Amino acid sequence: MQTLNALFVTSEARPLIKTGGLADVSSALPAALRELGVDCRILLPGYPQVMDQAKNLRPVARLEGLPGDFAAHLLQGEMPDTRVPVYVLQADYAYRRPGGLYQNANGTDFSDNDWRFALLSHAAMRLCLADSPLDWRPDLLHANDWQTGLTPAYLHFAGRPVPSVITIHNIAFQGIFPPERLADLWLPAESFAVNGVEYYGNLSLLKAGLYYADHIATVSPSYALEIQQEPLGMGMQGLLSDRAAQISGILNGIDTSDWNPTADLHLPAEFSARRLAGKKRCKAALRADLGLENLPDAPLFGVISRLTFQKGLDWVLQIAPGLIDRGVQLAILGKGEADIEAGFTQLAARYPGKVATLIGYDEGLSHRIEAGADVFLMPSRFEPCGLNQMYSQRYGTLPIVHATGGLRDTVNEGVDGFVFAEPTAHALWLAIERALAVWARPQDWKRMQQTAMKKDFSWEPSATAYLDIYRQLVAAG
Repeated sequence: MQTLNALFVTSEARPLIKTGGLADVSSALPAALRELGVDCRILLPGYPQVMDQAKNLRPVARLEGLPGDFAAHLLQGEMPDTRVPVYVLQADYAYRRPGGLYQNANGTDFSDNDWRFALLSHAAMRLCLADSPLDWRPDLLHANDWQTGLTPAYLHFAGRPVPSVITIHNIAFQGIFPPERLADLWLPAESFAVNGVEYYGNLSLLKAGLYYADHIATVSPSYALEIQQEPLGMGMQGLLSDRAAQISGILNGIDTSDWNPTADLHLPAEFSARRLAGKKRCKAALRADLGLENLPDAPLFGVISRLTFQKGLDWVLQIAPGLIDRGVQLAILGKGEADIEAGFTQLAARYPGKVATLIGYDEGLSHRIEAGADVFLMPSRFEPCGLNQMYSQRYGTLPIVHATGGLRDTVNEGVDGFVFAEPTAHALWLAIERALAVWARPQDWKRMQQTAMKKDFSWEPSATAYLDIYRQLVAAG
């Protein structure tokens, strides 16, 4: 069978650059697709971190005539860990700025984010044309989230040289900009319509992708259904329900080599479903590292998250005193909204030795919390897929989750974790009570741990599902 070429366009990819789960998917999925025989290549913005870390970067083309009549260099290299080919759009005026990927040093969104990512999307479209400056040409383009949502639109207005897929990683982020920006993005006037990029009087880069792409994917079966109706459709539900036949919910996988308790270099001891003794050593070491009291019989609950309202962590703050009264210890790692950050910081000050809060992100510590905790709290109000519940299960740390999106699809009540249906602090508390009841029965707890650790969350099933979509679209022409 002839090799299928796919261009995977994304605003971030681990380990080069990361702000969230999109980066994990953008690294792992192309690698898994290549294992299935797809010549999948990544296109990324030329952030300084990308330029510094990509392997064997070399210039391969110069792209003239990008939106705003700018030019950019196209470099080719490799991902440092998987060796997946990566193209980097070097446009220092757009991507080499103080601050983060999307915000300045003060935490304010760059006012020209629409144009910055229009450059990336237009460059992606150009690589799909017959007169592409590259010898390699994709058979299909795969866009991701609002940052690359213009790519299917550009392909449409270029005569659809190749079919396109867009994956929604989180529909809450929609790339909304004023309507007068249309011309600056090189979109024709007719695109500003309900059947186009118009979104309640503004323009939405995500809607551009959802309307013009040939197929829409999202990151779990349940989320694919949730976004076709209120409230989780977040204004896009009409378009999505109209396109239901072209929507697929494909559960994300995880990097099972990176998240592997039998070979995790971040841990003080390895362990497996058959040999759990090392997990106790990880728990003792984590307590020591975080300044928690050494209470061997006390359950340790972990949280690794953006500290936001969406993640349901205000519920955790509401019930935290009751948890401490029940003998639970808490380890929290994350950053986010100021009031929730402050709540967890104050909680640690109020309960020294019982609660540890670290504001920020630390990759090694995230592994040690997953390994050392007994329970992982993930009470998100909505969660397109979620990865930490899968990491937790792989490490024998039973997750407590809200029944939404990918959490509903990956955690089974009383089998490999605990699930609550109502989005309230009280429902979360009742799920914790069920967990503590099982914790009091060590053999039952161990049985659930072993069941969770044996689950297959590798990327191969997900990559196979994407490959089936690719083949169908390419065959249809």
